[in-house]
Amino acid sequence: MPGPKPLPLELSDREGRVLQGWLRKQSASQALVLRSKIVPACAEGLPNARVADDLGVSRETVRKWRSRFAANRLESLADRPRSGPPRRITDEQVEALVARTLGQAPPTGDAHWSTRSIAEAEGMSQSAVSRIWRAFGLKPHIVETWKLSTDPQFVTKVRDVVGIYLAPLENALVLAAIGRRHRPEGQ
Repeated sequence: MPGPKPLPLELSDREGRVLQGWLRKQSASQALVLRSKIVPACAEGLPNARVADDLGVSRETVRKWRSRFAANRLESLADRPRSGPPRRITDEQVEALVARTLGQAPPTGDAHWSTRSIAEAEGMSQSAVSRIWRAFGLKPHIVETWKLSTDPQFVTKVRDVVGIYLAPLENALVLAAIGRRHRPEGQ
């Protein structure tokens, strides 16, 4: 015995264009893309069972989005706010963190901010800083420019090091020490 006759849907030209745009949008969620396929199929007059089979979803899913669209049109297809605690970090705090990361050197004299140091300076958690840096593609620890040494003995030291590699001494041992350069207070 067939179920109740599904709600008939008619799409306006504008609604059809919006749904097509959502289907082509690279950043659209999979859920929104699926809904953007369900609604036009329903508007063609196809029964819920056929739409469900064609799209590989349950009849209940098709029934749900057909009725939501019929009631509230395009606005009903967007995800509703989820339950959970509200955001604790405001857009202004995010902006301040990004600006500080890009525009200020750490007061400790380090070459760049670490997630711990800027989290402490901004009053947020290290994991929040990590999420924000990832979202904005910030990697302050990576230096993408060449820095020329200001050491007056630089050329002599380079010659000595390169000379060891080009003409190594027999039974010689080469050690390299890399350390942080700390600036004196007030610089």
